[in-house]
Amino acid sequence: MKRYFLAAAAAVFVLMMTSVTRAGDAKRYAVAVLPAPVLNTPDFPGIFGGRDGSALRTDRQGQIRELEFIALPGTVFVVHETVRNGSSVVHRVTTDDYPYPSATGYFVDDRFVRLTDEEPPPRSRTLPSRDEIIIRLLAARGSRYVWGGNVRAGVSAMVDFFHPPGRLPAETNRRWRLQGLDCSGLLYEATNGVTPRNTSELTGFGRGVPIAGLSVEAIRRRLEPLDLIAWKGHVIIVLDRERTIESRLGPVPGVRDGVVVRPLGEVLAELMTGRTPSDRFRDAYGQGEKTFVVRRWYE
Repeated sequence: MKRYFLAAAAAVFVLMMTSVTRAGDAKRYAVAVLPAPVLNTPDFPGIFGGRDGSALRTDRQGQIRELEFIALPGTVFVVHETVRNGSSVVHRVTTDDYPYPSATGYFVDDRFVRLTDEEPPPRSRTLPSRDEIIIRLLAARGSRYVWGGNVRAGVSAMVDFFHPPGRLPAETNRRWRLQGLDCSGLLYEATNGVTPRNTSELTGFGRGVPIAGLSVEAIRRRLEPLDLIAWKGHVIIVLDRERTIESRLGPVPGVRDGVVVRPLGEVLAELMTGRTPSDRFRDAYGQGEKTFVVRRWYE
């Protein structure tokens, strides 16, 4: 709760220091022309550069918590207002590709989008075959964990648009480019952005596989490729009845984090030491905190 309060306070402060143009009654739209980072603050320059132009605002785990997701090219936004701060121009937006509530709003830099007064067609969504999705998932193995990341190659335009002075250290350069994936971002990239971008929605995506009261082995026998082992905050993807893949955040930046393939039995056994298998994830009033579900979405 404290993090959201601080984020909201920071966003209010930035807005006080800027000029804001509201869209008015007529709707305005923006379409992503590049992979477009979407933040929960308009302060892009403060995060990517800071006062000296070379600082990157991260938490103690090396993550940019202001990053919500990276909109894929073709993503359509509704523009609610435009925020100008010096040379920085960002738009406060909403999009059906990320339909989640926000205390501060969502913002995209003007250079990643084109503006239009006419409503554009929605982003094209083509779901790859099951085998192709698995190939893409495995190709991401070894990628680093990035909070809000769903483009494992990163966004090269970040160092062009927010150009740091001098040469960045390799690790800072990777983070600046947002190179890596979070847990739901791993699946989002592999499916061309067809699947939900948030674990809170993945816990109800597709149909539930009954697992309540079952043992590790009994659950393992019920699982099929691309089933999701999910709870609010994390998702693990089943590759087959022997393996899973996930992107997880380690306790120390670069240590035991990123995309890994693990034995399915080991994952289930570890999970069931702290969580109970359930047929439905109940999130109201924290009732889902110590449970997990399996969702089958690829039929």
